[in-house]
Amino acid sequence: MTATRDATAHDAALIDIRSVGFVLGLLLVALGLAMLAPLTVDLLVGARNWEAFFESAMVTGVTGAMIALSCRSGLETAGEFTVREAFLLTTGIWAFIPLFGALPFMVGAPHISFTNAYFEAVSGITTTGSSVIPHLDNLPPGVLLWRGILNWLGGLGIAFVAMIFLPVMRVGGMKFFRTEGFDTMGKVLPRATDIARRLLAFYVLLTLACISTYMVFGMTLLDAVVNAFATVATGGFSTSDASFGKYAGAAEYAGSFFMIMSALPYIRFVQMMGGSYRPMLRDPQVRAFLRWIAIAVGLVVVYRLATSETPVETIVRQSLFNIVSIFTGTGFSSADVNSWGPFPVVVALAVGLIGGCSSSSSGAFSVFRTQILFAAIKAQIQKVHSPNRLSVVRYDGVVLDDEVMNPLIMYLTGYLVTILVLSIGVSLTGVDIESALMAIWTSIGNIGYVFGTATQPTGTMVNFDTTAKWLMIIAMLMGRLGMVAGYVLLLPRFWRA
Repeated sequence: MTATRDATAHDAALIDIRSVGFVLGLLLVALGLAMLAPLTVDLLVGARNWEAFFESAMVTGVTGAMIALSCRSGLETAGEFTVREAFLLTTGIWAFIPLFGALPFMVGAPHISFTNAYFEAVSGITTTGSSVIPHLDNLPPGVLLWRGILNWLGGLGIAFVAMIFLPVMRVGGMKFFRTEGFDTMGKVLPRATDIARRLLAFYVLLTLACISTYMVFGMTLLDAVVNAFATVATGGFSTSDASFGKYAGAAEYAGSFFMIMSALPYIRFVQMMGGSYRPMLRDPQVRAFLRWIAIAVGLVVVYRLATSETPVETIVRQSLFNIVSIFTGTGFSSADVNSWGPFPVVVALAVGLIGGCSSSSSGAFSVFRTQILFAAIKAQIQKVHSPNRLSVVRYDGVVLDDEVMNPLIMYLTGYLVTILVLSIGVSLTGVDIESALMAIWTSIGNIGYVFGTATQPTGTMVNFDTTAKWLMIIAMLMGRLGMVAGYVLLLPRFWRA
């Protein structure tokens, strides 16, 4: 199986909607089958809400089967997408699939509106973690499990897209990951089937390890499963309004470890499962990510030790967990970072803007892009200082050409402009500018952590009006689509042969 068809064929051919429809149909069938898990849980505990999952599963599964059957002629090319079809498929995954993921929230508890249900489903599948559902502790267990499943499936989908499609789509400098200079990536990427198998194995093993660890540290089976699903996907949907504040103690250290693991490049774990450990150890992303975590946590710990009378161990534990949660884009919380003072908030905003490693389920700008941006700034400074000196941008010893740098610049520009425009839009709905900016910042970075007065007292986005919620939905989708992909779909010529 190959990720894309020949580029020259792509330039001349119409978009084959059948192959895209076939894959989306199969994904809907899989989503319908996944609804059987919360259905079973609600049946076992005697909650009537199982009926909502039954109805939703039937609608989702039948619709998916009909779409797949009607597009079955695209089966022969379902694994060979043109660049335009890859754009369309990734958009369908993040925007179309949540329409059906939202059904249980509308049909059964918590019986919310379409806008709120779609917001929750998009937040789950994009692994953002923002919520419009308060009083989680009172919900049927099936609903809590479903939120975790949305996170888990979304994280798995993101990993597939990040490793197989984004490099081909050349989104935000990701073309670099197709080069031989990135260790063995150039040799690994074409073997999409092998990648998928190893990635799934790693993802499941990491999830099982996380579940087991959480149970050892006192979580119930349901809490452990849902929180592990959200941790491994860096999604942040928990089972309580208090998030990880409900499990203060050793569980925070465990959560920090698994969040860091989940924000590392998945392709490196795939390579490790093939017996190659050196790429992980040599990856400049990994080294920078771990170093920046240590610096950020250290700065916050020192500040809090100087300004707070909280016990040292508590300061270290809370600072580690919450900074890692924001850095990786998971969005769990065990304490209110806003109450620690202005400096920790600034640190949190900075690391949240960076995000985890590329080729992981983490969102935001990514460590890889940040490193290249720093390298470009350094090269420009050298050029200004020594005009006659040849200054080039290098990453891990590889000279980066315009095919890598131009999409990166477009990505950064689109990222900042989108934050600005959507923040202004949210503020026009009557929200204070700080809350509007924080809402869009956490949405586009797929972070989900709660900042701003408009989220109080529930700690959710339920207080925002319908227009603001749709703007946040757009931000979540744009952040997950890699910015440029979202804008490309708006161009009329994209749809022409």
